[in-house]
Amino acid sequence: MTKDLLLPAPRDEGADAGGEPLLEVSGLTKHFPVKGGFPIRRTIGAVQAVDGIDLSVRVGESFGLVGESGCGKSTTGRLITRLMEPTAGTISYRGKDISRASRRELAPIRSEIQMIFQDPYSSLNPRQTVGKIISGPMEINGIEPPGGREKRVRELLEIVGLNPEHFNRFPHEFSGGQRQRIGVARALALEPKLIVADEPVSALDVSIQAQVVNLLQKVQRELGIAFLFIAHDLAIVRHFSQRVAVMYLGKIIEVGDRDSIYTRPRHPYTHALLSAVPEVSVAGEQAPARERIRLAGDVPSPIDPPSGCRFRTRCWKAQDKCATEEPPLVQLSGNRAGHLTACHFPEEPTTEAREEDIILDPALAALEEDTSKD
Repeated sequence: MTKDLLLPAPRDEGADAGGEPLLEVSGLTKHFPVKGGFPIRRTIGAVQAVDGIDLSVRVGESFGLVGESGCGKSTTGRLITRLMEPTAGTISYRGKDISRASRRELAPIRSEIQMIFQDPYSSLNPRQTVGKIISGPMEINGIEPPGGREKRVRELLEIVGLNPEHFNRFPHEFSGGQRQRIGVARALALEPKLIVADEPVSALDVSIQAQVVNLLQKVQRELGIAFLFIAHDLAIVRHFSQRVAVMYLGKIIEVGDRDSIYTRPRHPYTHALLSAVPEVSVAGEQAPARERIRLAGDVPSPIDPPSGCRFRTRCWKAQDKCATEEPPLVQLSGNRAGHLTACHFPEEPTTEAREEDIILDPALAALEEDTSKD
């Protein structure tokens, strides 16, 4: 394995973590109307994709957003970049509310907030050359860099680890990892202050994932760009992000620094999410025993989410209060500053093995019982 494939050691926890807020989101909501009826169609409900979330990203910070598929992560990213119109709430960028800004008002801000899309195969125009794809944002914004756009594009290709001679090639001539590098180069073309990376490595092979993550970290260190890193791979988020927020069914249920979320989680869902990560032990070393939690059922429909706490239908600690009162996102006793949890009955701050595993799925419990008898 080459050196380029190796992930460097995680950065210092406090690096760039104390900067001023670059992006602040308050009460952000996105409901998609559900139409029904014949012959006159009318709104009969709404998909509550994002329902009143609060978060902030500081200057030069990497902020991770994790959760199961369908929890609203990608919708949040598209709302922040204003690719979608929010139903309610505010998006404040550098102290200015852009949640209801017009297209003309957004024009000078567009260049400072860029996005890296999840699928490197569909996010690039197959009819355009690499040079045209990367120089497109500069052309739209009327930017003429020193030496011309072609020179700048070749510089960007070199920055992301591609050959400058690839300028005249088309996307189909590249591998998945190379196409994602092209997407990164396009995002860097306007020298943004914030990049929303929507699962940028989920469609790539594991070895290529390491290359792209290394590239993003290098870009962040050298250019001081803030990242909102959206992913469902907890290991990559832990490596890349300094602070992490956990989403469930359109709500942020826990947020804190990397160490707090991964070693001292308080919300039951965060415990369940972390327990699903495969354990990796190094030869000759015995990894500490970790808790095992197996949830029952699927995530409820965002069209009709549960009342009160949305996780209560799958939670082993749920009580009557959880159905009637939505828990606020607050700092619990014993939590570090900035570590907020939305739970009436939080777990202990540890991921060590329990006396008894939590297995809520009856079929799985019966299967494991039969296996133990054999």
